Amino acid sequence: MRIDVLVAEIGSTTTVVNAFNGIYSLNPTFVGQGQAPTTVLEGDVKIGLKGAIESLRQNIGASEIEYDELLATSSAAGGLRMTVHGLVYDMTVRAAKEAALGAGANIHQITAGRLRKSDLKKLVAIKPNIILIAGGVDYGERDTAIYNAELIAELGLGIPVIYAGNIENHDDIRDIFEGTGTRLYIVENVYPKIDQLNIEPTRKVIQEVFEEHITNAPGMKKVREMVTGNIIPTPGAVMIASKLLYDEIGDLITIDVGGATTDVHSVTEGSDEVNRMLISPEPLAKRTVEGDLGVYVNMKNVVERVGVEKLCNNLEIDEETLNTLINNYKPIPETELEKRLVEELTLEAVITAVKRHCGRFRHLYGPSGKKTIAEGKDLTNVKYIVGTGGALTKLPNRIEILRKIALSNKGDELLPTKEARILIDNNYIMASLGVLSKKYPDAAIKLLKESLKIN
Repeated sequence: MRIDVLVAEIGSTTTVVNAFNGIYSLNPTFVGQGQAPTTVLEGDVKIGLKGAIESLRQNIGASEIEYDELLATSSAAGGLRMTVHGLVYDMTVRAAKEAALGAGANIHQITAGRLRKSDLKKLVAIKPNIILIAGGVDYGERDTAIYNAELIAELGLGIPVIYAGNIENHDDIRDIFEGTGTRLYIVENVYPKIDQLNIEPTRKVIQEVFEEHITNAPGMKKVREMVTGNIIPTPGAVMIASKLLYDEIGDLITIDVGGATTDVHSVTEGSDEVNRMLISPEPLAKRTVEGDLGVYVNMKNVVERVGVEKLCNNLEIDEETLNTLINNYKPIPETELEKRLVEELTLEAVITAVKRHCGRFRHLYGPSGKKTIAEGKDLTNVKYIVGTGGALTKLPNRIEILRKIALSNKGDELLPTKEARILIDNNYIMASLGVLSKKYPDAAIKLLKESLKIN
């Protein structure tokens, strides 16, 4: 069978391949899906990729699979590891962090101000894929970014560096890294003026650098032999799809509950009323990743958050039965009781992650009385809540779980309202469509709407 485009999602444990036909027409179709264990540890991700294509062949009943293009997203080999180094945490560091997370990065170190010896020691141990240096508004403070750049250059790590700080430092930064063997990328300042974010240029370059260097990661060296198009970080692909959907239907959040993490992507400007009360700017598109909220690898963290007694009451079982469930826990639940347990954990992960992502009202008291301010991301204007990822696309009560977001509001949180519509990525293809959209945006949005069952 001839396939127009295959999109591989190369995860840390599983590689999934999605097939699409009619990409060049007005009626693109989702053909089917296959999966196999990721083979990074075997030293060649191609093995798992070929296994997923073979799984696809069997699932669609084809005698063979031929394809015109193969695109990919990846979170294998540790995903996109980054370190971020800025000047003041609440300003340039936060802006740089937003750019990195929005691009799909896993941030392993954040520093504000001048780097210390301990910071440099940690940086070396992390072995990031990319180092991001920021600091200073344009024509403002210059010395900290230059100082940090000099120390990083002296390490001689050969790791790509992105500079997104004070525009006046461009020549100095070029001089510092010249002859060091470091690939340097200079982009627009992520925080050019007080209370102004400019994260999209940095976000775009981060994904380009990731694609250029991912093939050097262990086990990934041969992936370029098969992949004919883009390779981008899987969380970044979900953000691209979310932004594409925002252009079509308006303000939304996308929630992805995985085995190890829970990601929340929001694309909304918020309400005019809250914007007038905000004490610092927020990006249009924001991603947060909660590394302690997963329903497989990190399930015990979530069990502790819920509490054994509450889980037993909700599931109507005794503690011994619960312990047996936990000790025999599998990546994919099979029995009714196993599914109910995962739903309880998914609910906790969803509510916790969204509350960490959203902003809230604060009341300040002074000589003139009470004043209400807002800080953080305003989700009150969100019209759609999108569920993707294994848990939120497969569990029986996934819609009810997402409906409880609005009901959990204590009154001071900038959460979506009960009027927000629930959408499910039924085909579990949102990340694939993110990378597909870079070349075929019209086909991607049509396929995404079909998966979400919206006109």
